[in-house]
Amino acid sequence: MDSKDIRQAFLDFFAEKGHHIVPSAPMVVKNDPTLMFTNAGMNQFKDIFLGHSPANHKRIANSQKCLRVSGKHNDLEEVGHDTYHHTMFEMLGNWSFGDYFKKEAIAWAWELLTGVYGLEKDRLYVTVFEGDGSDKLEPDNEARRFWADHVEENRILNGSKKDNFWEMGDTGPCGPCSEIHIDIRPRAERERIAGHELVNRDHPLVVEIWNLVFIEFNRLSSGELKPLPARHVDTGMGFERLCMALQGKTSNYDTDVFQPAIQALSELAGKTYGKDKEQDVAMRVAADHLRAVAFAIADGELPSNNKAGYVIRRILRRAIRYGYTFLDFREPFVSKMVPVLVSTMGEAFPELVARQDLITRVIHEEEQTFLKTLSMGIQKFEQYVGSVPEGSVIAGDFAFELFDTYGFPVDLTRLMAREKGLEVDMEGFDQGMQAQKSRSRAAAVTDAGDWVELRKMHEDTRFLGYERLAAEVSVVKYRKVSQKGKDFYQVVLDETPFYAESGGQVGDRGVLQYDGETIEVVDTQKENNLTVHITNKVPAHWPETITAVVDQEKRRLTANNHTATHLLHSALKEVLGGHVEQKGSLVNEERLRFDFSHFSRMTKEEIAAVEKLVNEKIRENIQAQEHRDIPLDEARQMGAVALFGEKYGERVRVMAFDPSFSTELCGGTHVQATGQIGLCKVVSEGAIAAGIRRIEAVTGNTAEAFVNGKIEELEQLRALLRNPKDSTQALEQLLQEQDLLKKRIEGFQREQAKQLEESLLAGVETIGGVNYIAAKLRMDPKAVKDLAFSLKSRVSDLFLVIAHEEGGKPGLAIMIAESVVKEKGLHAGNLVRELAKHIQGSGGGQPFFATAGGRDASGMDKALAQSRKLLEQAV
Repeated sequence: MDSKDIRQAFLDFFAEKGHHIVPSAPMVVKNDPTLMFTNAGMNQFKDIFLGHSPANHKRIANSQKCLRVSGKHNDLEEVGHDTYHHTMFEMLGNWSFGDYFKKEAIAWAWELLTGVYGLEKDRLYVTVFEGDGSDKLEPDNEARRFWADHVEENRILNGSKKDNFWEMGDTGPCGPCSEIHIDIRPRAERERIAGHELVNRDHPLVVEIWNLVFIEFNRLSSGELKPLPARHVDTGMGFERLCMALQGKTSNYDTDVFQPAIQALSELAGKTYGKDKEQDVAMRVAADHLRAVAFAIADGELPSNNKAGYVIRRILRRAIRYGYTFLDFREPFVSKMVPVLVSTMGEAFPELVARQDLITRVIHEEEQTFLKTLSMGIQKFEQYVGSVPEGSVIAGDFAFELFDTYGFPVDLTRLMAREKGLEVDMEGFDQGMQAQKSRSRAAAVTDAGDWVELRKMHEDTRFLGYERLAAEVSVVKYRKVSQKGKDFYQVVLDETPFYAESGGQVGDRGVLQYDGETIEVVDTQKENNLTVHITNKVPAHWPETITAVVDQEKRRLTANNHTATHLLHSALKEVLGGHVEQKGSLVNEERLRFDFSHFSRMTKEEIAAVEKLVNEKIRENIQAQEHRDIPLDEARQMGAVALFGEKYGERVRVMAFDPSFSTELCGGTHVQATGQIGLCKVVSEGAIAAGIRRIEAVTGNTAEAFVNGKIEELEQLRALLRNPKDSTQALEQLLQEQDLLKKRIEGFQREQAKQLEESLLAGVETIGGVNYIAAKLRMDPKAVKDLAFSLKSRVSDLFLVIAHEEGGKPGLAIMIAESVVKEKGLHAGNLVRELAKHIQGSGGGQPFFATAGGRDASGMDKALAQSRKLLEQAV
């Protein structure tokens, strides 16, 4: 049974059991501050479990793409070294929202595994929750009784709270669970050691394949458990492990999920998989990481240095490092495997097909950049090794610097060190890693209190903000939150005119008013589909109703920029081509930022054409056409543009400004007519990632102020040029004169340098067979460097020290002949650091040349005097 058939059989089975089959949610999470990536199948249903949203379907099933590389599920460093850890994986799942419970979930799981898939019953074991005294929880005898209808008693095992009690987080929905494990060891091993002895013992061939979670409690911040009003089922089965079991393999990587990529990589590298342990690990790492990176890019997350983008970059760089170190790749190779991935998974996940070109280009450019960075890191390693005595231990903080700054895994540093007969201080490296993790954990800590419920919430907060900016509302619940040493409150209303940050548009600000009192709303956010109003205080007692008032001016300016973003998107498509797609945006009251796919810098003419078209549409004063709460399919038939990486519900809102020009799915706030925008002016355009450009623009009064500022700047320049008739010609003439004067000055400096060089040569002093030159000069650092290299070419066995000053800034330069470095054991970098103390500075460099800068020029003479002493001691 191939992997495509295995996936489809699961979906067909649960469809027959009355489940609604839904597509995978994006792997990249938005509107949930607690998650960067979907790490379990239940994430997209989190708001249902939390009671924030009703369930449109009581029974649901799907195959969800997940990523586990950060937080408590940090498996990254294990991936590739064993047979079953992955970054990106598929989670097959079925859910019941207040419908069926343990009996059906257990029966159907057994029926699917043994009846449909045909797994051998004597290879399967199940676990049930054994109870926990600290939580006053009894053993899950109910689940044990239902399992006994299908499984022999000796195959039903007790599981601890750690393994068999699932919790969403420190607070929230939770409940006991039942795991299904499979023993795929050879029969001889199974006869020697019973499988039940190896369940949950990290044996690579006795593994969990399915977890059935029975959600029936809510954990409060006090730790107390309270029964939920409705009980739910949440199951998750590892697709890759299931394929391993069904295809008779002993490693996930030997299944048809990974083998096509591994074989393609083997061919690219000219190495056979299965022949060399380190090469095999490298191939598994690359095959796994390709999936994670490709799916993340397809879902709209590009490699970057921030948050989720940084995680994706780390994953890709790990694949490149392994390929570089163990497969001898010196050119991009991960991007060459994208077509293989698309051919194996594109049918189930069409976003891979749609974004194949973008995925390939982004990965290719990232590879090129990081391969250069790797080369720089190797150079830095070589410089470091050259600066320490033979047999030294490489400092742990330096190994950590290579890891943190240059992406070197410590095993690569250790490998390079061993080749030179050195070792790495692993204790120091681990201390650096631990300090980094501690900083990350401290930055992420959020302490949220329990919700104080004032009234029941039967549906989502109703948004009133399309029609009005003030409304009489009631507080449903509120809670206190502490984050990064600051306290604030989250307030939930039954209905609200406040727009919660979403789709690139920032949240509204405003006030809540009652009984002559005012509470400022500093932000409005979406958290697990719950609209939360952020305030710095709450009253001791909330009245029955309050007045919610949005900051009208901020909303108006934000709407201007949001509509301008839609016009800009359409104008870019018209000017640059249909390949343009939105990749991200930020819309607030001050400006708009728009990220889009395009593989070259926009010319001035293209920017002008886009700006001209947008302003033409503004002057046409096009009336907004809103289609609210329509089926998604109907919106697509209208030609509405959907943004990739966004998760849309079954019913959506469409905003059109001249349907033939701009029609988009959008829940944000907009102008009634484009004339309200006034003016749109592009202020910058540039690259933010491979194949991704960013435009920033301003509108209305801000655009007018920007243009007037440029006019004022031009007038000031004209005044400096004494108001010529042709400012451009006058400036060009001035620049030509400047170039001429610069060349003359350079000529004078060269002549002066020659004379200075001859003067220094005349003063060479020999100390212990070393030609010593020391001088104090008024020169800039570049001229000093040129002089030092010139003297090096003319004087053998040179030891040169120059103390220099330019513009009040002192500096030092040391040049030592390679022969002196080798014979006398001198190192310019170490020496300059010592001498720099006299000028209250610091520096460093290579063994033969190093520089330093400082703050106190009065110490230059002392630095020169000490250089002589250091040389005399060395010789």
